[in-house]
Parts: sequence; C-alpha cells; structure tokens
Amino acid sequence: MKKIVLLALFGSLTATAICKDYTIHNQQEFDQAVSQVKPGDNIVIAAGTYKDLLLNVAVSGTEKQPITIKAEGKDKVTFTEDVYDHVFNVTGNYIVLDGFTFKGCNVFKKDGKNAVLVEFFNTKNCRMTNCFFTQNTAKTQFMPIVVISGYGEHNQVDHCSFITDIDNMEVQVKVTKQDCPKYTLIEKNTFKDKPKVTWPIYNGGECVQIGQDPILLGNLVPNATVQNNTFIHCDGEPEVISNKSTGNKYLNNYFEDCQGELVMRGGHDCLVDGNTFKGGIGGIRVNGTGHTISNNNISNIKTAIRLMYGMAKGKEVTGFYIAPSGCTVKNNHISNAETGILVGDSKNADWAGKFDVNRYPSRTMQDVAPFDNQFTDNVFTNTQKTIVYN
Repeated sequence: MKKIVLLALFGSLTATAICKDYTIHNQQEFDQAVSQVKPGDNIVIAAGTYKDLLLNVAVSGTEKQPITIKAEGKDKVTFTEDVYDHVFNVTGNYIVLDGFTFKGCNVFKKDGKNAVLVEFFNTKNCRMTNCFFTQNTAKTQFMPIVVISGYGEHNQVDHCSFITDIDNMEVQVKVTKQDCPKYTLIEKNTFKDKPKVTWPIYNGGECVQIGQDPILLGNLVPNATVQNNTFIHCDGEPEVISNKSTGNKYLNNYFEDCQGELVMRGGHDCLVDGNTFKGGIGGIRVNGTGHTISNNNISNIKTAIRLMYGMAKGKEVTGFYIAPSGCTVKNNHISNAETGILVGDSKNADWAGKFDVNRYPSRTMQDVAPFDNQFTDNVFTNTQKTIVYN
C-alpha cells in the first residue's frame, strides 16, 4: 500500500515539475516559445516596453493545466504602439493572459479590418485578467480594443482596468449572423474617466457592448454575464453598456456620475438586477421584450428608468427600435429623482433619413408605445413623480 501511495505521489510531483517557464524578450522568442509550449507551461514576457509585436496564440492548454502568458511583474510589461492588426490574437483554448499594460496605443483600420489590442477568436475557456488599458485611441469610429468573437464559449475578462481610453469601445462581444460567442463573463473590471468621443455622431464609445446589430441580429442569444464591474465618469456616449442581443445578464454593477445609461438597445429576455447608480445623466433605458429590471438602486438621477417608444413590437417584426413589452420592473429603489419610471420616452420621434431603410426595413416613426409591462413593489424616496405614462 505504501509503495502505491509513494508511486502516486512521485507521479504527481513529476507532472508538476515538467511544467516550464519560457521567458521571452522579442517576437522571435515568443514565436519559438509558442511552438514548444505544453499545457501547464508559462510564457513570461520580460519586463520592458514593447512595440510592433504580433502575438499569435494558436495552442491550447487544458482545463486543469491552462497555458498562461504573463508579465514578468506587475506594471512591468507595457505595450505602446501603432496597431494595424493586433497585439494578442488568441485562437487556442484554455489560455490565460495576465498582467499586461496597454498604454497610448493607436488602433487603426487597415484594408477594411479593425485592428484590436486583444482578441479571443473561436476560443473556449480563455481568460484575460489583471490587465491595464489607458490612453488608447481608436483612429476610426466604432472600434473596440478588446474583442470576444467567433463561435467560442466560456471566455472571461476580469480584474482589468480601462482608464481614460479615447474614441473607442473597450470590451465587445461580437455577434454576427455566422457566429455568436456563448457564456462570456465580464466581471470585476474598472472603467473610469472615459471622455466623450470626438466623432460627429455621438456614438461608438461604449465601455461594454454585447452584440452590434439589434435590428437584424437582436434575437441571437450570447448568454453573456456582465457583473460586479465599476463605471465612474464614463462619458464616451449615451450607452455606457449597450445590450443588442438576447438572454444576457447585468448584475451588481456600480455606476457613478456617468453621462450615459445601461441600455437595452435591442434584444430580449435580459436580466438587469442589483445594479447601483449614483448621479450622472441616467440609469436604465429599455427597448425589447421580456426583460426583467429588478433590485436596482438608483439615486440622484433626473429619470431613473426609461421605457422607450418603438417602431414595432414583438420579437419577429423588424424595427429600428422595438417597443418594450412583457417586461417586469420590480423591487427597484429610486431616490432623489425627478421621475422614477417613465413609460414612453421619445414619443413620435421621426427617424426618417437617419438610418438605411433598405438595410433595416423598418418604419421610421417611433410611435409604438410600451405595453403589457408590469411594475411592482418599486420604492420611491424623495422622487417628484413616481411612474409617468406618456
């Protein structure tokens, strides 16, 4: 019996011992390390400032032995460069990116393709953690700096900071007709001090975007979760978080003095629960069907929750905006507001000439009122008007 136990222990120690660290200083060493790395190994990028690296990661770890690509130390590895393709392009599974700084990168569009700082493409169970993004600038509108795309699942962005990034979207879950990443987790990140975009159209500056085409692809179901994140002074555009797909969850996030809202721009059947809003221009904005807006704490905001008019109703009809229906708004605590819940904003707004009706075959008049929504057990404190129907 002792012999069996000792053999098992020896086997375990041997398995641990064969995991290797590859310390790299340049492109050639990185490529060589990737060609040799095995599950459980680490690629350590040496302390320094790097430019013009194309870090392609097509290898895979395993559930018990992921491959970790990490900085040599906290705040020790910085990427600062003009990016025309990518810095990290991860296409393998069970990969961890840990501890990198991206500072002052300019992200360009080339040959019709957006460059990106980090992309997980067709990946499963990959993670980016403890990374710091600051003063990175998109040189073309509607460009994200971190993208989860393809048909992957269970990818994660956590404990990262996005501070004073310019004219870009920070984190995008890319939903296309062909591919819809599933079960992405975005949690415990900090988004802060994001200035208003400089584009003529006040758009393309979301901190988090789940889906891009709410009109034609809003029914696709990423099942993403955005939870326990902090958003402070995020003023990039009117949508701090932009939901444009179905079945996502927005839980226990904290918003302070943002010039934007948590927006159900499109999609259906999402859960917005337990979020806190303090100050700023707005709280939660709703289009689409079947959403649950519950247990949110909203204070010192002019209008806390807005249900918008639409051009159409239901899940099957194409509309540039879908009127809210079948939504449940319950157990929210609203204080120090002019209006607690506004049922019917943007009434009779005329969108003629403002979107391509050939691409989006929709009526242009925003005249379909919210309907069949439930409002229960909401608490209003020092609020001039509790629920207003327009």
